Amino acid sequence: MAELKSFYLERDEFNRKLGDGFPPGSLVVIEGGNGSGKSTICQRISYGMVDNGTSITIVSTQQTTKGFINQMYSLDYPIANHLLKGHMLYIPVIPLVQAAKTRTDFLQRLMGAKELFANDVIVIDTISALIRYSADAEKTLDLVSFFKKLNGIGKIIIITLEPDQLDENIMSVLHSSSDIYISLQVKASGNEIKRTMVVNKFTGAKGQVTQMIGFRIEPKVGLVIEISAVA
Repeated sequence: MAELKSFYLERDEFNRKLGDGFPPGSLVVIEGGNGSGKSTICQRISYGMVDNGTSITIVSTQQTTKGFINQMYSLDYPIANHLLKGHMLYIPVIPLVQAAKTRTDFLQRLMGAKELFANDVIVIDTISALIRYSADAEKTLDLVSFFKKLNGIGKIIIITLEPDQLDENIMSVLHSSSDIYISLQVKASGNEIKRTMVVNKFTGAKGQVTQMIGFRIEPKVGLVIEISAVA
């Protein structure tokens, strides 16, 4: 049986709480509203994976390359060596978010960009911003079928979604097709913001998976796992 793709870092418990890593061939969906922490979760997973020897591609609608590098270093995720050696590929697609409004063939173009899917793990953050103008249920099924073919050769696909950007039927297809489905919740508590990861589905786990994981984001520290989850 193939080994898990670990994103272990000594300084936090994140990898252990998520079953000691993702099984190869998984479609991972991370869902949350604007500001819920989706990008930071992806950055933590990406840095942990590349630091454990897994090649990774990040396709981002959120930041320029310079902004991404600055953000990673602000969280103490030093990635320069991984980028220089080609173990991590970062592709900003901010201009394509605007172009996607007028393109009906955007999903086909995404699936046809083979270089995006060459590494072991592919992160698309946020895919809902890319496909919101071109996706319907049928095209979404085609996209999922494409992802599953990549899963079939052992690749892990991680996509993030904002629920208010896609039709409910499209969201349902993506949820039901996922092997791992995590939703992020944000709640104000006094002067603090409490964030929680809820693991709704985790197929193929080899270790114990914590269903609710409280977390916070700190400069120079990165993702910090709370001792107890927020209810």
